[in-house]
Amino acid sequence: MSKLYIVPTPIGNLEDMTLRAINILKSVNVILAEDTRKTAILCKHFGFQAKLQSHHKFNEHKTVDMVADLIGSGQAVALVSDAGTPGISDPGFLLVRTCVERNIEVECLPGATAFVPALVNSGLPCDKFVFEGFLPQKKGRQTRLERLATEDRTIVFYESPHRLVKTLTQLSEHMGAERKASVSRELTKLYEENARGTLTELIEHFGKKEVKGEIVIIVEGLAKKESKKKNKYSTDDDDDIEDSDE
Repeated sequence: MSKLYIVPTPIGNLEDMTLRAINILKSVNVILAEDTRKTAILCKHFGFQAKLQSHHKFNEHKTVDMVADLIGSGQAVALVSDAGTPGISDPGFLLVRTCVERNIEVECLPGATAFVPALVNSGLPCDKFVFEGFLPQKKGRQTRLERLATEDRTIVFYESPHRLVKTLTQLSEHMGAERKASVSRELTKLYEENARGTLTELIEHFGKKEVKGEIVIIVEGLAKKESKKKNKYSTDDDDDIEDSDE
C-alpha cells in the first residue's frame, strides 16, 4: 500500500527490532536511510531487498517533494534513521509535514529511542519531563541554559562524547553543582553504562576516562519552591542578552 512508514531501528542491539518493523521493511519499495552504508548492514542482517535511497539533514529540503511524488505514484516508502526513531533529533519532520500537507498517509511504528530507557533508568521523576535534544553548540546556548535552570520538570539532553564533560560543567554552573543527574551511554550495547549522582560527581567520573558512544543526559528539575524564588527575580529583558559562543 502506498504510504510513508516511519520505522524505528535498534539503537545498538539488533534484537530490539520489532516483528512489525521487519515485515514492513520487507514489503516496501524504497527505504530512505540517513546513512545508506549503515542501513545496508541492517538490510543484509534481516534480508531486506528494497531500494536504498539517501535522506539526511543535508539533502532533505531538496528531496521531500520527490519522495512525496514517489509515494503519490503508488510506491510504499519507509524512513529509517541510523538508530532510533526518525524525527527525534534526526531527519523526519520535514518529510512527514510534506506528506500530511499533501494528504499522503503516514504510519509511524513504535520502537527504539534512546531517551526513554535513559529517563526511566535514571531514578529521577519521569511522570513529567522536557526533551531538549542537543543544546545549541554556540548561538543560543547560554540563553537556553539560563532558561532551563528554572525548569521544574526533569530535563533530557542528547550529547556527543567529546562534549560531555563541557556540557556537564555548564549545567553545573547554571543549575548548581549538587543538582542530581544521570548519564547513559552505549544503551543496549555490551558496554552500556548508566552513571548517576550530582553534576559534580558526574564531571569527576567522566573527566577521568575516554568517553565513547551516544550520550543521554537526564537532569533533575528545580524544586518548585526554588523555582518560584528564581522566577521572582527574572525579567522580560533576558532575551536581549547577547549569547556567548561558549
